[in-house]
Amino acid sequence: MSFVIRGRVWKYGDNINTDIISPGQYMSYPVEKQAEHAMEAIDAEFAKKVQPGDVIVAGNNFGSGSSRETAQMVLKYHKIGAIVANSFARIFYRNSINVGLPVVEMIDTSVIEEGDEIEINLLEGKIINHTKGEEYEGTKLPEHLIEMVKVGGLEPYLAKKLGIS
Repeated sequence: MSFVIRGRVWKYGDNINTDIISPGQYMSYPVEKQAEHAMEAIDAEFAKKVQPGDVIVAGNNFGSGSSRETAQMVLKYHKIGAIVANSFARIFYRNSINVGLPVVEMIDTSVIEEGDEIEINLLEGKIINHTKGEEYEGTKLPEHLIEMVKVGGLEPYLAKKLGIS
């Protein structure tokens, strides 16, 4: 995984909860089947059109709701490059890092639009909007969390630290 992520924006609003991201009625299915229904409550075409490296940009409180990791896993299955939001639900934020899905907070995501191409530098917290020729400040993750995301999440990070293959 690179420290720089570049992709097309999928734009959503405030309070996108985990049941919207990964509908609960599909929880008993394998992740690939769950992923077919990702975001369908607000964007019926998402699962069919999302491409690896695409970036979700949202408003406040992204990922509120349950603490289950199915929401992060369906987004990771689709190879979402990162999620940028004004704010995240605390458990969603940490679970994202735990599964190796980069998350970046940005004070005002309203300046980014659906379809924009953006680049996120995780080390610097910089977000460049190539479509508009603008640069924004986002949060940068602490280095140990960037390393955790880089190796694929908490389990591979701990295995590496403990020398377990």
